[in-house]
Amino acid sequence: MQSTAAEDYVKAIYHHTEWQPDPITPSQLAGRLGLANSTVTEMVKKLAAAGLVHHRPYSAIELTEAGRALAVRQVRRHRIVETWLVERHGYDWDEVHDEAEVLEHALSDRLLDSIARSLGDPTRDPHGDVIPAADGSVERPDAVVLADAPVGHEGAVVRISDADPAMLRFLADAGVALDARLTVLGQKPYSGSIEVRTHAGTIDLGPEVALAIWLAA
Repeated sequence: MQSTAAEDYVKAIYHHTEWQPDPITPSQLAGRLGLANSTVTEMVKKLAAAGLVHHRPYSAIELTEAGRALAVRQVRRHRIVETWLVERHGYDWDEVHDEAEVLEHALSDRLLDSIARSLGDPTRDPHGDVIPAADGSVERPDAVVLADAPVGHEGAVVRISDADPAMLRFLADAGVALDARLTVLGQKPYSGSIEVRTHAGTIDLGPEVALAIWLAA
């Protein structure tokens, strides 16, 4: 079973556990895909029958070896396309996700490999997400989410979630980008915001933003 829908489902399942260990539930998957729970339930049954996921009623969903291989393939395609759009076509990092969602299914393997070579075989996309190697291997950096970083922690930004384009624009305006060095100064009382120092000074980042930024551990 290898349809566009199957590719999107296994990729979404993979994304959920890429930076944290808990498996995804059907309701979480429905929310991530913007679909009704009943629709997701039926598709998960098909994915299980095709050997792409492990799932029992009322339990979480996990990828099989075949499902993970398909997910990694799609993740690689998506992130190479995002990098190509930014580096060769003048897109900003907050503009590329939807374009890549379409193009990742349309490009041939030969063209994708050619694009990767022309970019110097990048290992991360514009948001710092790891681009799997052609052989399916993944080398993820040792990182801590900003919300969990202790006071005094200093590290380079290695990843920023691309789930919210408006947040990406806010961070770009604030000078918070990949490889920028941040120092955690402390949490503001009552507001829940975290004060960090950047090369340009100090800035307060709210809880939602602090959950979207990963620093080198």
